[in-house]
Amino acid sequence: MADYLLVMPSRRLKRRSLIMLTIFALFFAPILARAAMYALDSKPRSWRNADWSSTGALPPASQFEPARLVVFTGTTGGWKGVVAVHSWVVFKEANAREWKRYDVVGWGMPVRTNGWPADGRWYGNAPVAIADISGPEAARLIPRLEAAVAAYSYNRAGDYRVWPGPNSNSFTAAILRALPELAVTLPANAVGRDYRDGFYAGLSDSRTGVELNLKGYAGVKLGWVEGIEVNLLGLVAGIDLRHPGIKLPGYGRIGVDAPVGTALAK
Repeated sequence: MADYLLVMPSRRLKRRSLIMLTIFALFFAPILARAAMYALDSKPRSWRNADWSSTGALPPASQFEPARLVVFTGTTGGWKGVVAVHSWVVFKEANAREWKRYDVVGWGMPVRTNGWPADGRWYGNAPVAIADISGPEAARLIPRLEAAVAAYSYNRAGDYRVWPGPNSNSFTAAILRALPELAVTLPANAVGRDYRDGFYAGLSDSRTGVELNLKGYAGVKLGWVEGIEVNLLGLVAGIDLRHPGIKLPGYGRIGVDAPVGTALAK
């Protein structure tokens, strides 16, 4: 009996050690590795020194007649560049002469319209499109996009919070929830994308799975678009099921290149 009582605490200690080691390996080791790489990077750290110019990824609006909707992400600057990307949405209606861009930022009024070029660099980093829809499909979604922007709850000065949100990625995630036909999810390093105003249990953003979420501090998702994701303190680790790969804090996603969404989910 005495031997049994001695073995039980030992087993519990081993389980706890394994759990702590797994948490460190999945959530904190990638951040440390990313920080080391970031320290060796020579890219500008300050917004004053960064290049915010157009990359030329999008044509002039006047040269592209159909409606078009694009969701971009770009690695941010300063210490946030270790763990996070910034995201925004861009669109033009059919025959429009200009692009329209929506971002949320942390100073002044959060929601900004055309604050930067539609396809501009973010802290000198070229943006990556995660969805790019054109034609009648885009035209159908644009009014709902505009409605989602107008309905965004955290649109007053002082509403922005870097962590766990609401921030720029919380804003884009709210738009994606309103447009589940896009069938895309923000990358794992879009810190703030999982912010919710309180406890949430229900369908995932894409409506292809389920989610449990405690105000962005912790949560779990299981869905076709989202894959398997675990959120701990705003850091996300998981597995991409559609396009095989792993999701890691700081890195976003590593694996088979995920194609840019160019058509609505049927």
